[in-house]
Amino acid sequence: MKCTTRRDVILGSTAVAAAMLGTGRLAPARAQALAPSKITAELIEAARKEGKIVWYTAVDINVAEALAKRFEAKYPGVIVKVERTGGERIFQRVGQETSSKIYAVDVLHSSDAAHFIVWKRDGLLAPYLPEDVALHFPAEHKDADGMFASWRIFLSVIAYNTTLVKPEDAPKSYADLLDPKWIGKMVKSHPGYSGSTMTATHQLTRELGWEYLEKISKQKIMQVQSASDPPKKLALGERAVQVDGVDYLHYLAKDKGIPVEVVYAAEGTPLIVGPSGVAKNAPNPNAARLFQAWSFTAEAQQLNIDIGGLYSAHALTKDRPGRKALKDIKTFKDDPAAVEKLADEIKEKYAKLFKV
Repeated sequence: MKCTTRRDVILGSTAVAAAMLGTGRLAPARAQALAPSKITAELIEAARKEGKIVWYTAVDINVAEALAKRFEAKYPGVIVKVERTGGERIFQRVGQETSSKIYAVDVLHSSDAAHFIVWKRDGLLAPYLPEDVALHFPAEHKDADGMFASWRIFLSVIAYNTTLVKPEDAPKSYADLLDPKWIGKMVKSHPGYSGSTMTATHQLTRELGWEYLEKISKQKIMQVQSASDPPKKLALGERAVQVDGVDYLHYLAKDKGIPVEVVYAAEGTPLIVGPSGVAKNAPNPNAARLFQAWSFTAEAQQLNIDIGGLYSAHALTKDRPGRKALKDIKTFKDDPAAVEKLADEIKEKYAKLFKV
């Protein structure tokens, strides 16, 4: 897989990248002027006149379409066009479109929070602060200037097919994945395609070193693209164990009786935050704001949990019954600013190790 570098698509701003959610502020007067925005009858009517929104998203297509249908049912007359692909592909597409002065996207969601550092820095986001974000989201999950907020939270996990692997034989840690018994039996996603895998790879190499990835690259792993792909390979029984991949699809699979189980590695589990923001040059700005505002309400965030199997930062939501609370899981610390700086290096090293 040949991956376009961030240097190829970033617009050339030389400003220092700000850490996500709270730094790199706009001028104080502008930040103070940004008031929380409510969903009003006027906004709904203006959105209906536009008639649609274009949503670039990295969430699994089945989850995205389910949420889009709920929105359309709540606000008849506004159609959601779902454009789903991997977070890194979204980043590349936005850069290429912007450089060609093509403005096709209304709402942006990526599984790589580092993208929002770049998009904010380069002026590609419109300030818009949904009321629910202002009232019910902790400071670390909302940008200080109202450019974006954490639309979803999930984990990149080890997992296994319980038909192919007995619980007592299942890996309990990343170190266990180096056991020769797993040669040719594992599946893994690619940081050049998946934003969540980019984030997870950064956290994993920071905590365990590139030496660990070098060792696991010799395990004859099936390489796929999206972080949504490994759970599907496990569900089909094509591989016994996943090295990384989204956790939420496993919970949805278990609801259907599919024999899969999630493992929270002894060393820690990569934490993934997926922000959402309104594009500055959105062709349907009112519909974009309506969708952004609704998607952060307790109703929509609870749908993310119930339908999507995700975690939410919204204070009024409740976790899925039977699922381990995020606070009870040992997780690695996310660092979008570091990912933004190291992304090209990560892609290059990974491609060399895994020969993909």
